[in-house]
Amino acid sequence: MTEVATTFVPGHVTGFFTVDRDDDPTKTGSRGAGLALTEGVTVTVRPATETAVTLNGETVTVEAIERVLGALQVTADVRASTELPVGSGFGVSGAMALGTALAVNDVFGRGLSTYELATVAHGAEVQAGTGLGDVVAQLHGGVPVRLEPGGPQRNHMDAVPARSRIEYVTFGELSTADVIGGETDAISRSGEQALSTLVQDPTLETLFEASRSFARETGLLTEDVRETVMDVGEAGGTATMGMLGATVVALDTGLSDAGYDPQVCAVDPTGATLCPPTDESADTE
Repeated sequence: MTEVATTFVPGHVTGFFTVDRDDDPTKTGSRGAGLALTEGVTVTVRPATETAVTLNGETVTVEAIERVLGALQVTADVRASTELPVGSGFGVSGAMALGTALAVNDVFGRGLSTYELATVAHGAEVQAGTGLGDVVAQLHGGVPVRLEPGGPQRNHMDAVPARSRIEYVTFGELSTADVIGGETDAISRSGEQALSTLVQDPTLETLFEASRSFARETGLLTEDVRETVMDVGEAGGTATMGMLGATVVALDTGLSDAGYDPQVCAVDPTGATLCPPTDESADTE
């Protein structure tokens, strides 16, 4: 046990996905693929008499975190920070849930494995209606390909063996709960086709091509995103829509070459990690 623990969880941009439901939330999930990013969420956990959660210094209510703390039977002070846009398809809620689970395990000595903790976080995300596959992808890092739905103890993972500079711009938010909570048969059919295409040719270029087709076929493509993706293509680059958000993600310098002023990061090769103790993290203020 420690007095404080800090974790880093990469952001995750989904290119395409299915919606696979089960009565057991740890078996519910999605198949699909995306990118884990070097920009992510840092979560610091301390014991507390009453649970409090902040994001970038502001008090927030995050159902997935509340469910994680309830499942692990603790009260804690949870402080998260990120430079990623919230609600724009970067998996921030999943990162907060997973980061909390990993840090709680260290602080409170729960003695659970990484997969057990990620299963708790995945189930919490599903029950909160804020995600279906981000936690599993963020656990692994890289360019994860989810071949089966559910938590990490069920999920058959593969990956595209590549890394890249990543650029992105965001035009606003889309409601994950509204999309995955409605009629999803057409989304799943398109996601299955995209997954089949990627498995046959596991490259970043194919991932982005399959993602663009998925966005068009599902009707999730917004006008701002469509125009920006076209601009990148006309400039000789490769871009797609990040699910679920009004976000454009490009490889290398695709957005810069098209005249945009993007945020820049890269594919994260590591996945979620427990950070070494520092003087700052040990400061209980």
